[in-house]
Amino acid sequence: MKKIGVWLDKDKAFVTTIENGNEAFDEIDSNIEHYHPGGGSGTRFKGGPQDVVHDRKYLERENQQLKQYFKEIALKIKDADALVLFGPAETNEKFRKELHANYNSLSVKVKAVKKTDSMTEAQVKAWVRDFFESN
Repeated sequence: MKKIGVWLDKDKAFVTTIENGNEAFDEIDSNIEHYHPGGGSGTRFKGGPQDVVHDRKYLERENQQLKQYFKEIALKIKDADALVLFGPAETNEKFRKELHANYNSLSVKVKAVKKTDSMTEAQVKAWVRDFFESN
């Protein structure tokens, strides 16, 4: 039985695979651009020149980049028998929704979606091992 744990945030995903007592670990970079609006107005006075920010354009670009990132992860885990998704923020929940919408065969294999802090490679491996041993 192939058990896979995916720790993910907007920057990267750590994929830990456990099969027949063997562990494999992969890292997937998201390549999502980080956009920081504002700044650089050139004045310290209230009402000075303002930067025009087109949030919708940047949000749409980020959504497309997220879809590509999620597709990469889905291809990596396509032959899983059981999945657990975990990580900080809400990226893991967005990934679960993407699986439900576009990768239904994987979506039904998700055993849990958990919130965790940032982790090292060793911590991710141990967390996945502990999760599947207790479930």
